[in-house]
Amino acid sequence: EVHLVESGGGWVQTGGSLRLSCTASGFTFDDYAIAWFRQAPGKAREGVACLDTGDGRIYYQNSMKGRFNMSSDNARNTVWLQMNSLKPEDTAVYYCAIDSPSFVVCGGSSYYTGKIDPENYNYWGQGTRVTVSS
Repeated sequence: EVHLVESGGGWVQTGGSLRLSCTASGFTFDDYAIAWFRQAPGKAREGVACLDTGDGRIYYQNSMKGRFNMSSDNARNTVWLQMNSLKPEDTAVYYCAIDSPSFVVCGGSSYYTGKIDPENYNYWGQGTRVTVSS
Protein backbone atom coordinates (compact mmCIF):
# COMPACT_ATOMS: atom_id res chain seq x y z
CA GLU A 1 0.00 0.00 0.00
CA VAL A 2 1.33 3.41 -0.98
CA HIS A 3 1.81 5.68 1.99
CA LEU A 4 2.91 9.32 2.10
CA VAL A 5 3.51 11.29 5.24
CA GLU A 6 3.98 15.05 5.29
CA SER A 7 5.29 17.10 8.18
CA GLY A 8 6.66 20.54 8.95
CA GLY A 9 3.57 22.68 8.68
CA GLY A 10 2.68 25.29 11.25
CA TRP A 11 2.14 28.94 11.90
CA VAL A 12 4.51 31.61 10.65
CA GLN A 13 4.46 35.37 10.25
CA THR A 14 4.55 37.10 6.89
CA GLY A 15 8.05 36.99 5.49
CA GLY A 16 8.97 33.87 7.40
CA SER A 17 10.06 30.47 6.16
CA LEU A 18 8.99 26.88 6.63
CA ARG A 19 10.37 23.58 5.41
CA LEU A 20 7.97 20.77 4.72
CA SER A 21 8.97 17.15 4.31
CA CYS A 22 7.28 14.17 2.71
CA THR A 23 8.32 10.53 2.86
CA ALA A 24 6.81 7.95 0.54
CA SER A 25 6.71 4.21 1.05
CA GLY A 26 5.00 1.09 -0.25
CA PHE A 27 5.13 2.02 -3.93
CA THR A 28 6.53 -0.20 -6.69
CA PHE A 29 6.88 2.30 -9.53
CA ASP A 30 10.20 2.19 -11.33
CA ASP A 31 9.58 5.58 -12.85
CA TYR A 32 7.55 8.03 -10.83
CA ALA A 33 7.09 11.59 -9.74
CA ILE A 34 6.55 13.02 -6.28
CA ALA A 35 4.80 16.35 -6.20
CA TRP A 36 3.79 19.08 -3.81
CA PHE A 37 0.33 20.61 -4.00
CA ARG A 38 -1.59 23.03 -1.87
CA GLN A 39 -5.20 23.84 -1.25
CA ALA A 40 -6.24 27.13 0.26
CA PRO A 41 -9.62 27.53 1.96
CA GLY A 42 -12.36 27.67 -0.63
CA LYS A 43 -10.00 27.17 -3.55
CA ALA A 44 -9.05 24.33 -5.84
CA ARG A 45 -5.97 22.27 -5.21
CA GLU A 46 -2.99 23.57 -7.18
CA GLY A 47 0.43 22.27 -8.02
CA VAL A 48 3.61 23.67 -6.53
CA ALA A 49 6.52 21.51 -7.67
CA CYS A 50 7.36 17.95 -8.66
CA LEU A 51 10.36 15.66 -8.85
CA ASP A 52 10.55 13.71 -12.10
CA THR A 53 12.64 10.61 -11.41
CA GLY A 54 12.75 9.88 -15.14
CA ASP A 55 15.05 12.80 -15.88
CA GLY A 56 16.04 13.64 -12.32
CA ARG A 57 14.77 17.18 -12.55
CA ILE A 58 12.50 19.24 -10.37
CA TYR A 59 9.79 21.26 -12.05
CA TYR A 60 7.79 24.14 -10.69
CA GLN A 61 4.35 25.29 -11.59
CA ASN A 62 4.84 28.63 -13.30
CA SER A 63 2.95 30.53 -10.62
CA MET A 64 5.13 29.05 -7.86
CA LYS A 65 8.59 29.87 -9.16
CA GLY A 66 10.78 32.05 -7.00
CA ARG A 67 9.94 31.54 -3.33
CA PHE A 68 9.56 27.77 -3.23
CA ASN A 69 12.39 25.29 -3.53
CA MET A 70 11.92 21.54 -3.73
CA SER A 71 14.71 19.10 -2.95
CA SER A 72 14.94 15.36 -2.61
CA ASP A 73 16.78 12.37 -1.25
CA ASN A 74 15.79 9.63 -3.65
CA ALA A 75 17.46 6.91 -1.60
CA ARG A 76 15.17 7.77 1.32
CA ASN A 77 12.12 8.47 -0.87
CA THR A 78 11.91 11.82 0.83
CA VAL A 79 11.29 15.26 -0.61
CA TRP A 80 11.28 18.65 1.00
CA LEU A 81 9.66 21.96 0.16
CA GLN A 82 11.49 25.03 1.40
CA MET A 83 9.12 27.99 1.45
CA ASN A 84 10.55 31.47 1.87
CA SER A 85 9.15 34.99 2.10
CA LEU A 86 5.79 33.55 3.00
CA LYS A 87 2.65 35.59 2.46
CA PRO A 88 -0.84 35.25 3.92
CA GLU A 89 -2.03 33.95 0.55
CA ASP A 90 0.29 30.97 1.02
CA THR A 91 -1.97 29.79 3.83
CA ALA A 92 -3.17 26.35 2.79
CA VAL A 93 -2.99 22.65 3.44
CA TYR A 94 0.08 21.33 1.65
CA TYR A 95 -0.01 17.82 0.26
CA CYS A 96 2.47 15.53 -1.37
CA ALA A 97 1.44 12.95 -3.92
CA ILE A 98 3.06 10.26 -6.05
CA ASP A 99 2.24 8.61 -9.35
CA SER A 100 3.60 7.32 -12.62
CA PRO A 101 4.83 7.71 -15.33
CA SER A 102 6.97 10.66 -14.41
CA PHE A 103 6.93 12.36 -17.83
CA VAL A 104 3.15 12.43 -17.95
CA VAL A 105 2.48 13.56 -14.39
CA CYS A 106 5.47 15.85 -13.88
CA GLY A 107 8.06 16.80 -16.49
CA GLY A 108 5.88 16.70 -19.55
CA SER A 109 2.91 18.29 -17.86
CA SER A 110 5.03 21.11 -16.49
CA TYR A 111 6.88 21.69 -19.77
CA TYR A 112 3.85 21.77 -22.05
CA THR A 113 1.25 23.34 -19.77
CA GLY A 114 3.22 25.15 -17.08
CA LYS A 115 1.14 23.36 -14.51
CA ILE A 116 1.31 20.27 -12.33
CA ASP A 117 -2.17 18.77 -12.45
CA PRO A 118 -3.51 17.13 -9.29
CA GLU A 119 -5.87 15.07 -11.47
CA ASN A 120 -2.84 13.06 -12.61
CA TYR A 121 -2.07 11.80 -9.11
CA ASN A 122 -3.83 8.95 -7.36
CA TYR A 123 -1.79 8.59 -4.18
CA TRP A 124 -1.86 11.34 -1.58
CA GLY A 125 -0.66 12.13 1.89
CA GLN A 126 -2.91 13.50 4.59
CA GLY A 127 -1.57 17.04 4.24
CA THR A 128 0.11 19.48 6.58
CA ARG A 129 -1.40 22.85 7.36
CA VAL A 130 0.51 26.09 6.86
CA THR A 131 -0.84 29.32 8.28
CA VAL A 132 0.82 32.63 7.45
CA SER A 133 -0.31 35.56 9.56
CA SER A 134 -0.14 39.17 8.47
